[in-house]
Amino acid sequence: MTAAPKILLADHLKTLKLPTFLREYEKLARQCAAEGLDHVQFLTRLVELELIDRERRMVERRIKAAKFPATKSLDSFDFKAIPKLNKMQVLELARCEWIERRENVIALGPSGTGKTHVALGLGLAALMNPLIFPDSKTPDFEVPRSC
Repeated sequence: MTAAPKILLADHLKTLKLPTFLREYEKLARQCAAEGLDHVQFLTRLVELELIDRERRMVERRIKAAKFPATKSLDSFDFKAIPKLNKMQVLELARCEWIERRENVIALGPSGTGKTHVALGLGLAALMNPLIFPDSKTPDFEVPRSC
């Protein structure tokens, strides 16, 4: 492809706000050609990459807008260190069904028992849940500093 069509394509992809297309199309085209895939399969892969990247960026924006004091997931929580904490209950809460039912979650316990980490983990789980924020709007909440 000569320079003019590449420049025009790059301009169109920027206008359409398709940054992943712009970044990946040449590499993916070569890869699909080597695998003997047709143009529909190439476009399908390219669109999938764009969708995955958009979802990742959307979650990043939600996390930034939530202004959590730290980003902690439940994956990094050591449930063995606090055996009294019901791991199954916490993981059930991470499914975020309590939000859909418009219920509250209250974490009680002495200092150092993981309340803040669990609260941040539940907040992160909610931000990553497309059922909770399907329209990609950023939530308007913060975790209180006194958790």
